[in-house]
Amino acid sequence: MIRIATETDIERLRQVALVLEKENDRLHRRLQELVAQLARAQGAEATTLQLEIQLLQEQLRQQKERLFGTSSEKTTRTKGDDAKAREPRPGHGPTEQPSLPHVDEVHELDDADRVCPSCGGDLAEMDGQFEEAEEIDVVERSFRLVRHQRQKYRCACGGCVETALGPPKLIPGGRYAVGFAVEVAIGKYVDHLPLARQVRQMRRAGLEVTSQTLWDQLEALARHLHPSYEALHDTVLGAPVVGADETRWRLLEPGKSKTWWAWSVTSPEAVFYRIAPSRSAEVAGELLASYEGVVMCDGYRAYSALARERDGPGRFVLAHCWSHVRRKFVEAQPDYPKAGEMVALIGELYAIEAEGEDDAARRAELRDTRSRAIVRRIRDWTMAQRVLPESSLGKAIQYLTGIWQGLGRFLDDPAIPLDNNATERAIRGVALGRKNHYGSRSRRGTEVAALFYSLIESAKLAGIEPSVYLREATRRAIQTPGTVTLPHTLLAES
Repeated sequence: MIRIATETDIERLRQVALVLEKENDRLHRRLQELVAQLARAQGAEATTLQLEIQLLQEQLRQQKERLFGTSSEKTTRTKGDDAKAREPRPGHGPTEQPSLPHVDEVHELDDADRVCPSCGGDLAEMDGQFEEAEEIDVVERSFRLVRHQRQKYRCACGGCVETALGPPKLIPGGRYAVGFAVEVAIGKYVDHLPLARQVRQMRRAGLEVTSQTLWDQLEALARHLHPSYEALHDTVLGAPVVGADETRWRLLEPGKSKTWWAWSVTSPEAVFYRIAPSRSAEVAGELLASYEGVVMCDGYRAYSALARERDGPGRFVLAHCWSHVRRKFVEAQPDYPKAGEMVALIGELYAIEAEGEDDAARRAELRDTRSRAIVRRIRDWTMAQRVLPESSLGKAIQYLTGIWQGLGRFLDDPAIPLDNNATERAIRGVALGRKNHYGSRSRRGTEVAALFYSLIESAKLAGIEPSVYLREATRRAIQTPGTVTLPHTLLAES
């Protein structure tokens, strides 16, 4: 549907443009004043004025980017990189499809066409000789109504009547199969399809169903899988190093919308989410429970506040993310080219990590002999800079120095990663879901979303197809209520 701009929209845009124009005029006037002062100043005063002029130039550029700019963490390519990027890529053939079923379809000539145009004789088949070509076709999803007839048995004595068992039921007396509910969960929490959109897709395939019915299946599925969800939390907190992060989530209650937060704690083999109404240290404490180990995170103060509060059982230490530090300097680089020196130094740390990626002993050796020296160079570079604290480069340096101890913790423990990117990758599914179906419509909706995102993302980490895992875990939970089935343990069984 195309939305036509109304007079109200146009007036609002005009007002925004006027505000931005006024702000730009103010910045330009201030810039002219500083340039005039700089011409008259000498020594330390001139240096201070130059820094303020640079800050104003940065603010002017940011004003322009608010309207027309794009966001990227990529650094500027060098001339050599551009030449390399322009090199033609070699051609490639069709993508192999080992997972698709293969069907051979033989095409034959009609009887009228089996005549030689030269002599009029009959054409004979050439045994085993074909011209072959591949074609990928689609088999549309379909639904069926299965009538389960459970055979009854009786004894001639009249003292016993037995009935054959039927399939496991998600809801006692329910009409929808476990596999159907799993497909709805995969559609919403893997493919990020709102329930209303799934209803329309199902209608086109011949099934009449409502969004409420689909939600009922998800809620029932979540009840069976809840013990596995809670056990997943314990599994993650059993790791010596975990990553922690959080992202916004919307609670769309009738008549109002609230910002909630999806908290994530991640280990190498599992992910656990909890969606909470705040971003406080109290919620972080509930998420980390009595965890004792290393928490990899960004510079968000809730984690450092919680770490300071705990003394004794449940005490953990923080390791901080170099990727977040790098982003700050990449953002400053357009206005402060010398920020590229820091970006290059951090790049050297990552290059060293790549050399010892799969060998903890080798990684420990490289960190001690080479990474430690680079970290010292980073410290020296930081101390040598003179910038205004409110500038983007000043803020990047403040961010780095504020978490300095946690940034250096990886040097003494090869199990600590250089960044928290694994947690950010795991939380990407939540962010995509939020973008597509805007959040949850009730508190119970947040609980169900957290459960499915936890189990699904953990299945991906374990290398198991999420639908296969959910089907098997649900089957076991229905057969024996309370059964816990985790993705990595299911993988070990296979």
